[in-house]
Amino acid sequence: MDLNNLLRPDAVVTLAPGLSKKRVLEVIGEIAARQCPQINAHAAFDAMLARERLGSTGIGNGIALPHGRMQDTDTVVAVVARLSQPIDFDAIDNQPVDLLFALLVPSDQCQAHLSTLAAIAKRLSDKDTLKRLRTASDDSEVYHILTGTDGAAA
Repeated sequence: MDLNNLLRPDAVVTLAPGLSKKRVLEVIGEIAARQCPQINAHAAFDAMLARERLGSTGIGNGIALPHGRMQDTDTVVAVVARLSQPIDFDAIDNQPVDLLFALLVPSDQCQAHLSTLAAIAKRLSDKDTLKRLRTASDDSEVYHILTGTDGAAA
């Protein structure tokens, strides 16, 4: 998976402490709407929240992969949020989450959606990558670590 084609530098953000799970999803929806004019921030939030109601997308190790299918768009949008303070996300390991990789996809691209989520989960399962993401000095460094454009092996 080439995150260079999926993730834009301005879609990687560090969020301030004190946010709830719902508020984080709202902020991700707002960022997604700035990435793609076809995406409505409220609809993006609703899509991710509907998916969360089926079961948490917190996959463990402080990581969540919120995602949703979007009507009226043909563009896949990714947003990465690094939280300055972990939050409860009802993760499978009951640990708080501080790294979120959100994905919003056209509703007709289900298989690509699942493949992309699996590839992201695999990339984030590397302990060295997680350590580097958590200790990155800024959002630009997080982007470069995720896309493999930081000079380290991707």
